[in-house]
Amino acid sequence: MSDIAVRVEGLGKKYLIGKQRHATIGERFRSIWAKSDHVDESEFWALKDVSFEIKKGEAVGIIGKNGAGKSTLLKVLSKITHPTTGRFEMEGRVSSLLEVGTGFHPELTGRENIFLNGTILGMSRSEIKSKFDEIVAFSGVEKFIDTPVKHYSSGMYVRLAFSVAAHLEPEILIIDEVLAVGDAEFQKKCLGKMDEVAKQGRTVIFVSHNIGAVRNLCSEGLLIEEGELSLKANVDNIISKYQNNFKIDRNQRVDFSSRIGKGDIRVNQIEIFDKKNKLTGKVYVGSDLEIKLGISIEEKVTYKSRVIVGIYDHIGVSCARFDSDVSGDSIDIVRDCSLKCQTQPIYLSPGNYSINIALYGNGVMQDYISNVVSLEVKNDDFFETGKFFEDNMTRIWLRNQWSIEDEVQG
Repeated sequence: MSDIAVRVEGLGKKYLIGKQRHATIGERFRSIWAKSDHVDESEFWALKDVSFEIKKGEAVGIIGKNGAGKSTLLKVLSKITHPTTGRFEMEGRVSSLLEVGTGFHPELTGRENIFLNGTILGMSRSEIKSKFDEIVAFSGVEKFIDTPVKHYSSGMYVRLAFSVAAHLEPEILIIDEVLAVGDAEFQKKCLGKMDEVAKQGRTVIFVSHNIGAVRNLCSEGLLIEEGELSLKANVDNIISKYQNNFKIDRNQRVDFSSRIGKGDIRVNQIEIFDKKNKLTGKVYVGSDLEIKLGISIEEKVTYKSRVIVGIYDHIGVSCARFDSDVSGDSIDIVRDCSLKCQTQPIYLSPGNYSINIALYGNGVMQDYISNVVSLEVKNDDFFETGKFFEDNMTRIWLRNQWSIEDEVQG
């Protein structure tokens, strides 16, 4: 008897990106019957020649940048979409949670959807009933179990959907980043449940940008890059390669391309200084920062404003945050101006970071820019002990002093 739970061979998924050209309604109807419809389209391969095997009882984490093809791979394995090339085999019942709403009928109640999902998995009504109370208790939606799920919030939806997926005893459990919708306490419960499932000898496939969760839950990993399987190995090796792929922009270009917001007031310039000179994307451990933002205004009215600057590490984990509202600073913007934020020394571990900026005016998000500028924290003998901070040990270091208070009496 084979010990392979999932076998994937030469898997590829192609999408056609284009637009059909129909000048008139008549042409549109004629095109339905014609073989030679005019289409201007290009090919996009979300997955390219992916092959791997997963053994029964393994917990496998799949990581990669946004758009790498991770979610497409899970949709193929969950039979939500068909592969363009290649084949795959799954041994046993498969339960998956990929998107809010996947597998639930909006007009049915939570109770009815539990029985529907169990039936789809091939379980008998008595088997589902034996798990019913446990599913509802875990999800925490007891009060709404007889309410149509179309009235659920996204958080409630995910809580029940995960509970159903994890408790109906699938041989293979597939979970995507959708767990991020839930609150921190429920995410912790979910990770604990997935760990329990894995220890019961069932197979778990987990996609997440939470590298700590992947490391704690999974023993093996897959690294997906631009639709291709870059590496299948021990999860620590996978994470190490993934982290090493991040490169800082040493030219320190300011990137305003990925912004959202109403736009009545906007950030148009960013300058970062340390206590010695203007930064060019580098700062030493323990430096304090001075962040200057150039602000442009469309209409000369008073905007009671809030500014948030976030520093994120190379895998998107928030490491520091400066918030004018929390610090109690009043900012009234009435004209084009420059805003200055002065920080105390920051003890970020040596490494590469990016900066996000959010600007609110009169309670409305006016400008949000992600990865607007990069920052490299350099190592330094900050404590003047001849010893340096150890890379990758932690993200935050704190000043500390050790002493002996009392001698131990023998």
